[in-house]
Amino acid sequence: MKVGFGCDHTAIELKRILMEHLQKRGFECVDYGASDPNVRVNYPDFGLKVAEAIKSNEVEKGVLICGTGVGISLAANKVPGIRAAVCSEPYTAKLTVEHNDANIIAMGARVVGSELAKMIVDSFFDAKFEGGRHAERVRMISDIEKKYCK
Repeated sequence: MKVGFGCDHTAIELKRILMEHLQKRGFECVDYGASDPNVRVNYPDFGLKVAEAIKSNEVEKGVLICGTGVGISLAANKVPGIRAAVCSEPYTAKLTVEHNDANIIAMGARVVGSELAKMIVDSFFDAKFEGGRHAERVRMISDIEKKYCK
């Protein structure tokens, strides 16, 4: 699987750690994130880059990291078809795929340490969408998106 990574200046080190971790697991990682921790950047730019990469099929899923994970996920979620979820522990990361068919996991570099972050991405990428009653709910979310993205 090809995974896009995006981050702001606060999360460069965690991005590198997670990219290396997923590469060891056999994932192909594409870096759309900030590269210089001494240069302040705006997290919406990187949330958008990863979301657009998913929409254009450059990558299949994404990992976004900023200080809390919230801002960068909000930016990504403005792109139709993107379902980015902020997770600070593995159980939610697993269920966001199984129940919500999330295509981006987001987290905060100021919230989780590197070992917990590895467990979170492992849970996210090991999970599979369950479909069934959850597919109807994902469709409902898409309908809301269609209503307001005219």
